[in-house]
Amino acid sequence: MTTIDTVVVPFHSIAPERIGMRPPGFRLPAETRVGTVTLQVADLDRSLAFYRDVIGFRELRRTEEAGRRAVFLGAQGEDRVLLALREKPGVQPVPKGGRLGIYHFAVLLPSRGDLGRFVRHAAQRGAHIGAADHLYSEATYLVDPDGITIEVYSDRPSSEWVITPEGEVITASEPFDYEGVIRDGGAEPYRGLPSGTRIGHMHFYVGDIAKAAAFYHHALGFDNMSWSFPGAAAAWKGRMLFVSAGGYHHHVGLNTWAVGSPVATEGDAKLVTWELVLPDQSSADAAAESLRRAGADVTLSSDGHRARDPWGITVRITTQQSV
Repeated sequence: MTTIDTVVVPFHSIAPERIGMRPPGFRLPAETRVGTVTLQVADLDRSLAFYRDVIGFRELRRTEEAGRRAVFLGAQGEDRVLLALREKPGVQPVPKGGRLGIYHFAVLLPSRGDLGRFVRHAAQRGAHIGAADHLYSEATYLVDPDGITIEVYSDRPSSEWVITPEGEVITASEPFDYEGVIRDGGAEPYRGLPSGTRIGHMHFYVGDIAKAAAFYHHALGFDNMSWSFPGAAAAWKGRMLFVSAGGYHHHVGLNTWAVGSPVATEGDAKLVTWELVLPDQSSADAAAESLRRAGADVTLSSDGHRARDPWGITVRITTQQSV
């Protein structure tokens, strides 16, 4: 499956406490997950057509406040909001080199068959689909009308993941098995994002990996899962960090591929907020306090704690995903 030239062992051959690097202080609970992603877009109708007709989101509701329109989207048969689109006419699309902020958000499908049905559907819609095999997952990539990238992927069973003897999860960018994935999709047509779909992870352009680690690992409490990328492309080494809770391959990816670009502003299409959903209020409060002790910008509002990383990327720490 892989041409990685490094020593690997099965993921489950290592005791859970030896996988990854734990933070020095507060550690996020294993039940932590990513919740709603909120984007700022230039044209709500244009974006809705893409996310509904190509990706397969279901429209849940619309709002309008002070002339600003928004739409809230989820999977088929569910009321949970996965994606919120907020319109701000005139914002600039993401340039080719990116802006510090969102690199992509990732929609996790329940199965490989679901991914196969999605790939066939998106191709029939004329969408340009990039794709890669990351060893623990099979991933496709599309770009929305504002230049924001979306990953749509399915995970392999963790029994198929590989890891170094030192506990670093192995990833790569291998050729995608289009034929096998589409075959597993069968003849059934794609009917939109199936029930059980969720936001699997976020990936950000940041200005400095050490500063990113200080925020996401040392302060927020994620485990480091992939940090040296043994056997991966040279461009990854020292320029990426993957972190997670509960032994997942990554809930947040961080890279410095857009260093030199400005931070996304209110005049840009961009990520507004993303949610980090914790199992209880005590853990949410502890995460916020850990960030405050580290000097992070943290505020408390009616919908949870909001924290900004060094590049203004805003996470809402909550116990209840938006509905």
